[in-house]
Amino acid sequence: MNNNTPTTGFNRSALIQSAIDSLKFSYAPYSHFNVAAAVLTGSGKVYTGVNVENASYPAGICAERNAIFHAAASGERELVAIAIVGGADGQITDYCPPCGICRQVMREFCNPEQMRVIIAKSTDDYKEMTLAQLLPESFGPDNIV
Repeated sequence: MNNNTPTTGFNRSALIQSAIDSLKFSYAPYSHFNVAAAVLTGSGKVYTGVNVENASYPAGICAERNAIFHAAASGERELVAIAIVGGADGQITDYCPPCGICRQVMREFCNPEQMRVIIAKSTDDYKEMTLAQLLPESFGPDNIV
């Protein structure tokens, strides 16, 4: 399904492909569920991240947060879009939506009405929605006065 909602122009296929290309770097020896993400920032740069597990389970990190923190550590403060792929043993067989914590982290760096979240099986088979659709009535920096 290609649910391409008109929005600011960017190359969705290239963003999805960046996530797919990064999937091989995922470190998931315990769950065997590999995830990769590619985030597009306001400057036009793309940052990737993968899930990294740890024997002490809570010490791991999701791919989405890894990519976003990579962008933030490089000075980026505005997210435009994120593409997410994943699957058991690195095989993409279904859509891989972000967890709640990752949705909240996305909210820190974007306008939820404009931020595009793309969950993909391939560059041709993906779903796209806004962060506001995934995280309605969200709490963000604008709530802190």
